[in-house]
Amino acid sequence: MKKNNYLLLITSIFFFSISSFVLPQTQKSKIAVTIDDLPLQRIDHFENDKLQKVFGKLVKNIKSQHIPAIGFVNEKKLQINGEYDIRRIILLKKWLNAGLDLGNHTFSHPSLHDLSIEKFEEEILKGGKITRELLNQNKKELKYFRHPYLQTGRSLEVKNAIEKFLFDHNYTVAPVTIDNAEWIFASAYDKAIDSNKTEVMKHIGTEYIHYMKRKIEYWESQSNALFGRNINHVLLIHANTLNSEYFPELCKMIRSVNYKFVSLDEALQDEAYKSNDTFTGGGGISWIHRWAITQGKKKDFFGDEPRVPKSIMMYSGIDSE
Repeated sequence: MKKNNYLLLITSIFFFSISSFVLPQTQKSKIAVTIDDLPLQRIDHFENDKLQKVFGKLVKNIKSQHIPAIGFVNEKKLQINGEYDIRRIILLKKWLNAGLDLGNHTFSHPSLHDLSIEKFEEEILKGGKITRELLNQNKKELKYFRHPYLQTGRSLEVKNAIEKFLFDHNYTVAPVTIDNAEWIFASAYDKAIDSNKTEVMKHIGTEYIHYMKRKIEYWESQSNALFGRNINHVLLIHANTLNSEYFPELCKMIRSVNYKFVSLDEALQDEAYKSNDTFTGGGGISWIHRWAITQGKKKDFFGDEPRVPKSIMMYSGIDSE
């Protein structure tokens, strides 16, 4: 073998060996963004002008990140005094015009535990009427349903009945893997706005991003512990003033920990979402923990979940997560 050919062979082997170690480390994880309680979480807290401004900024900041996102609508929030308000319906049109998707979050966001199966099914049907019409106008279909409070039933009888109803009505359940208490930060943020406390607002926003980073890292570790790998994730946040301001910062942080934003459709292609789920309980919890409970994982599997800082809890006036 000629010397030049020999050197070329050695060089090729070297770079192949290096790339075999480097490439897996640079491969990005995938995450879908889902946003609950559209048009806005505390919609009756705002006069129309303020509502338009906050919602407009939320849509603008989501669009600026060039990512797919789906919002889940409570259609009761489209009403004022029991009558549909065209100004609020137009907000959803703006959402769709920005290239974002919509799903059904029931009409009035009730607890499944407080209703009969039949009444909850009525909530699902009533909650999709206008959303479906708006999607159809944009040549899209109403596909996804998100349970309020992530409550899927205290018994398998209830859980299975609702799942069958959703299947029969061509809905896919929108699961959540990165569950969190972002809504507590949002409540504190609104309180700081009402009190015109700019520095407190900044503190809450900064703490929010730090907290969400810890949550993502936690659920990633839980995924690795359960599946031996980091699955495609589904993030839950809410339509509120906090995210209208801090969504770009949230996306920046998520990208910094090596995630790629994908649609909910793409995220759910992960085989993990075919895992058996027989969880029944009062609370709404991450699907990762539902699968872990179904698999019989012991108590020590579920520890060390990051909590909302005490200072935020106290300022928000909320007793617990």
